[in-house]
Amino acid sequence: MQLRDRINTALKQAMKDKDAARLSTLRLINAAIKDRDIAARGDGRDDGVDDSEVLAILGKMVKQRQESARTYEEGGRLDLAERELAEVPVIEDFLPRQLSADEVTAAVDAAIAAIGASSIRDMGKVMGELKGKYTGQMDFGAVGPLVKDRLSA
Repeated sequence: MQLRDRINTALKQAMKDKDAARLSTLRLINAAIKDRDIAARGDGRDDGVDDSEVLAILGKMVKQRQESARTYEEGGRLDLAERELAEVPVIEDFLPRQLSADEVTAAVDAAIAAIGASSIRDMGKVMGELKGKYTGQMDFGAVGPLVKDRLSA
């Protein structure tokens, strides 16, 4: 089942269950996907975005919620922070399992070996390889320094 179908099925189930919080979050997910579809049509892709781009959208949404919650907590608005954090598990339901630190290290080593990277100049190629295979499964902000360390050693 495609990711969009899973999201729409979950949306319908939330309506049936009268789960307002989950329904609201699922509608936000759909809106973000449709927004990206519209932008893709402007680029000449009439079929919209594929599952890998949907995973990237979901990953970005999780990160946004966590940053917003942190900002709200610093501002003393715990009620808003809790609302943001409550949306994170709903979004994460559609993301693949996150890789452990050991799995991330193994994936980085495999990508470096597959490309034959030997210097820091190959970092973009390695990151591209990782993003192609592991979108939504690892935090690329944290992986970048690891790749850099491996290539400069």
